[in-house]
Amino acid sequence: MKIERPWLDSYPDEIPHDLTYENKPLHSFLTDTANTYPDHQSIYFLGKKMRFREVHEAALKLAAYLQKIGIKKGDRVALMLPNCPQAVISYYGILFSGGIVVPTNPLFTERELEYQLKDSECTAIISLDLLYPRIIKMKKATKLSHLIITSIKDYLPFPKNILYRFTQKKNSLVTIKENEETHLFKRIIKNTNGLPEIIDIDPLHDIAVLQYTGGTTGLPKGAMLTHRNIVANTKMCGACLYKLKKGSRESTLGIVPFFHVYGMTTVLNYSVLQAFQMILLPKFDALDALKTIHKLKPSLFPGAPTIYIALLNHPDENKYDLSSIDTCISGSAALPVEVKNQFEKATGGKLVEGYGLSEASPVTHTNFMWGKNKPGSIGCPWPGTDAAIYSEETGGALPPYERGELIVKGPQVMKGYWNNPEETAAVLRDGWLFTGDIAYMDEEGFFYIVDRKKDIIIASGYNIYPREIEEVFYEHEAIREVIVAGIPDPYRGETVKAYVVLKQHATLTEKELDEYARTHLAPYKVPKIYEFRDELPKTTVGKILRRALIEEEKAKMNH
Repeated sequence: MKIERPWLDSYPDEIPHDLTYENKPLHSFLTDTANTYPDHQSIYFLGKKMRFREVHEAALKLAAYLQKIGIKKGDRVALMLPNCPQAVISYYGILFSGGIVVPTNPLFTERELEYQLKDSECTAIISLDLLYPRIIKMKKATKLSHLIITSIKDYLPFPKNILYRFTQKKNSLVTIKENEETHLFKRIIKNTNGLPEIIDIDPLHDIAVLQYTGGTTGLPKGAMLTHRNIVANTKMCGACLYKLKKGSRESTLGIVPFFHVYGMTTVLNYSVLQAFQMILLPKFDALDALKTIHKLKPSLFPGAPTIYIALLNHPDENKYDLSSIDTCISGSAALPVEVKNQFEKATGGKLVEGYGLSEASPVTHTNFMWGKNKPGSIGCPWPGTDAAIYSEETGGALPPYERGELIVKGPQVMKGYWNNPEETAAVLRDGWLFTGDIAYMDEEGFFYIVDRKKDIIIASGYNIYPREIEEVFYEHEAIREVIVAGIPDPYRGETVKAYVVLKQHATLTEKELDEYARTHLAPYKVPKIYEFRDELPKTTVGKILRRALIEEEKAKMNH
């Protein structure tokens, strides 16, 4: 397919158009940084500090132990931890052992966990003692033969490690006995001697991570991300954030979870590549985050729109100094322009919108942090990444401003879906990844997401894009969060419904909201139904689950 690349003319001089990659595996990031900057701070976790050489040593010990209990090259190991030192050590330890990391959400129900463990055929899992009762049930139903268990207190400083026991609910404290199948993380790191066997990795073809998609369009699928995929995407990130120099002792706020592909690349791997400190928060709490920024002064803050919204709307936000925040890339969902403007005003830093998906490790586009920046746009393709707006009618690329499906190509695009050739063939064609998102490109090569292909509302024959309506509502001073969905309607086919969360102490009636919508939107786009809620259903990274609301509506109609 012939494509134009107008975005290259928009690139700042400092960003190369393409990158070259050494033939090294992903875990070489940790080896290289530990060798070059051994005493640089790597992790800050609730007062506990770790240097890069300590993280590297611990990862190698874990790798040696994994090999000792039978983990071979290509074996899948589930990693079910919040953001904590053990998550960093385990991620790299699995890679050093030759295993494949299967990031798993600690909030998964038994059904979700069983599906992922069965599908990936994991033989081992590394997780928390609090989750042990859930995991032990998985042994009979899956191929799990080894459980490696840790506790948050294992990496807490004194006296927090002593006090931890007293802060937990009695029924959550589990006594775990070591045996041939159950292993204690703390003892592995303390007692393991010797180095792991060095495994020969082919970065281009060998899988590093099996990243399961969100399952918003059916059952989750395991995106096979090779070592090269993730190395390339992390180095692209470094090239785009060119003012941040390697070894410069920057600090990254690690709120976005590592089990999500966005946190894995922009916080975990990027910080290790650059020898930056990660300030890890095991769960997102707006007040905790504000206090952490005020006290520890991180400069980098990858996040999601709902995280930035929560901080801006916290009643005590103005009591905390957020001026250390300098560089933020927003991912996981569309960034409302109003949120961008308010957050930049509150911090004095830059917040730019990017775009990606699990299948691309994940980032394909961002606005330029120190260059041309178009609010409402996802920006330009990253170095070495191609993108086009695809026409199903012609089978070619569409000209500027024409709407079609966004397709991308680059070294960060996955190898395919795990054990799923049909789905792989549907989204990977001639090296192009078909994203399922409707978008357009302007004449300067900046791309704009209109909506998910599957989220388009077709009401009385009109194509209605929820994001356009949501942007209008986010400009209303009383609205904190909003999502628009198409719900079944016997007359129009679908009709537009808006789910609204108001800011604290704000008041707004349905009539006032409807009048506001009518002054800003064409009549066919105005929601026919409004529902005010205290909160909206979200994924762990703060993406609002439109699909869950639609399913809720369908369930109501069937009763």
